[in-house]
Amino acid sequence: MSSASPYPVLRLRPKEDRRLRAGHLWVYSNEIDVQKTPLTAVTPGSVCRMEDAQGKALGLAHVNPHTLLCARLLSRDPHVSIDEGFYRTRLQQALRMRERLFTAPFYRLVHGEGDGLPGLVIDRYEDHLVLQAGSLGMDRDLPLITAALQGLLRPAGILLKASGAARRLEGLEDRVEVLFGHIPERLEVWENDCLFQVDPRGGQKTGWFYDHRANRRRLRDFAQGRRVLDCFAYLGGFAIPLAKAGASAVTAVDSSAPALAILEENARRNEVEGLRSIHGDAMETLHHLRDRGEQFDLIVLDPPALIKSKKDFKEGSIAYRRFNDMAMRLLTPGGILFSASCSHHLSRETLLSQIAFAAQRGDYQIIGEGSQDMDHPVHPAVPESNYLKGFFIHRREELPEEAEKTV
Repeated sequence: MSSASPYPVLRLRPKEDRRLRAGHLWVYSNEIDVQKTPLTAVTPGSVCRMEDAQGKALGLAHVNPHTLLCARLLSRDPHVSIDEGFYRTRLQQALRMRERLFTAPFYRLVHGEGDGLPGLVIDRYEDHLVLQAGSLGMDRDLPLITAALQGLLRPAGILLKASGAARRLEGLEDRVEVLFGHIPERLEVWENDCLFQVDPRGGQKTGWFYDHRANRRRLRDFAQGRRVLDCFAYLGGFAIPLAKAGASAVTAVDSSAPALAILEENARRNEVEGLRSIHGDAMETLHHLRDRGEQFDLIVLDPPALIKSKKDFKEGSIAYRRFNDMAMRLLTPGGILFSASCSHHLSRETLLSQIAFAAQRGDYQIIGEGSQDMDHPVHPAVPESNYLKGFFIHRREELPEEAEKTV
């Protein structure tokens, strides 16, 4: 233990400090000098003082000695205390930024590394908060985080909705529990002039996906008079604003019957009529729609992460290609396809290459790009925090020969 810090020390091997000094926040177990500072001596989920091979402090980090990604840097100041005050300061910084960006309290309040709190996600639904703790350290510090949130926002309720592969890698079980106050069966989201109901306990992730807010808003400009197909519709975040923006018909596809039930309820609440919902597998549904000769002027293709780990890369990247190929077969000349991926293992360039492969049989052009909205900030040295990418793809119309000569 360093005399200057109450926290135990983990020392890196020679030259293994380069990533941290370049701004990244992660340390891997094979970068630790386990002869001088054994990982086995560290209490799982505790805070450690990180040092380079010469003993110079690099900062404080949450540590899990049982994982490959064993340390996540919380602060570069080795003299701070990771306590309620620390979390209150970081949360206040995050809150002030969101309050400058958004007029209504519906947003991602904390986006992990992007807000200097690796392993923590908090979504805000006005007076209610839904948390995800994706690291052992954040899970252990939940009482401090909850107390800091109570002092800062005085919410009516705080729900922990923690599940998924990241927690399993950390040796954590799934947890869904109320940490404070009361969480109703349904929460409300006001977004893009629409009011949505969300299932915070049974829905995906924290219940809603704020990351596509700006992309949904942008697509509304193309909706007037168009036949729309939303392939992974979930609760209607794309489908309902497009319907309200004047789409002539909207077809929403999802494999979850409970999600579609809420989508239909959201359609009624927003006085949207004529929305057709299809319960089924997206790829099978695309095939059925093609076989029936249906076509659409505006297609949204936003699947869940098809590449959850590096071992899934080949199969997942082919799946993106197949989805884009099928969507393009259903797109009318002059139509627009918005194709997105939230797989952080899939780069922008790889998604674009799969789209290009699928587009070989037609005449397509990229007319725009989309990313995660501003309440999902990207840490400039942590490319993994920039996970959402999307392309607006236009199918060019064939003009009669006389029109071509005129042009």
